[in-house]
Amino acid sequence: MKRRTTILNIAIAGAVSFCVTRPAVWAVAEEPDLVIRSDVRLVLLDVSVKDQDGGFVPGLTAANFTVDENGKQQDIKVFANNDIPVTVGILVDNSRSMTVKRAEVLSSATAFIESSNPKDEIFVLNFNETVQRGLPKQMLFSDDLQQLRKALSLSKPEGRTALNDAIIDGLQQLELGRRDKKSLVLISDGGDNASVHRSREMFAAVGRSVATIYTIGLFDPEDPDGNPGILKKLAQMSGGQAYFPDNPEKLIGTCVDIAKDIRTRYTVGYQPPAQNGGALRRIRIRVSAPGHPRLIARTRGSYLYDDTPEPGKR
Repeated sequence: MKRRTTILNIAIAGAVSFCVTRPAVWAVAEEPDLVIRSDVRLVLLDVSVKDQDGGFVPGLTAANFTVDENGKQQDIKVFANNDIPVTVGILVDNSRSMTVKRAEVLSSATAFIESSNPKDEIFVLNFNETVQRGLPKQMLFSDDLQQLRKALSLSKPEGRTALNDAIIDGLQQLELGRRDKKSLVLISDGGDNASVHRSREMFAAVGRSVATIYTIGLFDPEDPDGNPGILKKLAQMSGGQAYFPDNPEKLIGTCVDIAKDIRTRYTVGYQPPAQNGGALRRIRIRVSAPGHPRLIARTRGSYLYDDTPEPGKR
C-alpha cells in the first residue's frame, strides 16, 4: 500500500497548534498502514532536531522524545517524521535599503524554492511601503519555479519598509493554504518605518498563528533602520530560526539550510491537561538517541490553552 499522510481538521505547523476540539485522523510515518484516530484536544509540536555540530538528525522515533508541559511529562499521542508538503510564504524586503543586495536575494530565494518539497504550495510577497503579491491576481499559490522566479523579480527596490504589514499579510495568506504545515521565510534588514500595523499587533498575530517563521537579516553598518532584534523575536516566538549572514554571498547556503530544516522537522503531539484553562502553558522538549551525545530540539516554548467547550458539550 502506498504510504500517505492524512491530516484532517487540524493545523500542525509553526511549533505548536492551538488545542483542537474536532476529530483528527493521522497516518503515522513509521507504519504506513497504521492510522491513529483522536477525538480529543491535541497540542502538536513542529520540532527541528540537530546534533552538536549543527547537522540535521533524521530517523528518530517517538521514544527519542520527552515532552513536558508546565514541568509535567506528557504522553506522546502523535508522531510523524516524514517529509510532507507545506504552505510557504517568501517575504522579500523590496525597500530602497535592499538595492545593493537585490541580485543575491533573488538568487537565494530561488535556491530555497529549488530545495523545497516539489509539492509545496508557495507564494511571494514583495514589500516596501506597501505589500505586493508576486503571483497573478487570481493565483494564491504555485509550485512552478519559473512562475515563482517571476514573482520574486516583479518590482524594483524603492521606498521605505512596512515589515509589520508584510508579516500580518503573510500569516493571513498562509491560512488560505491547503497544507497543514505552514512556514514564512522573511528576508529583510528588520527595520520598519512605514507600516500601518504596530509591532504589538504583528507579534499578537504571530502568537495566534501556527506558522514557523525563519528570518534572514541583511544589514548595512550605517543603516539606522536595521533591527536584528525584531528578526530574532519573530523566529524565537514561532519556533523558527534567525540567520544573519555576514555578506550577501552566503545567502544561498542559508536559504538551502532553511529548506532542509522545513523538510526534516518532526511532528510530536500530546493531549494537554484540562485544568487551568486559558493560562499560558510552557513547553519543554528533550531529545536523546544512542550515538548522539547532545541533540538540540527547537520548537515554540509556550502556547495559550483554548478552553472553549467542545461542540455539544457545556
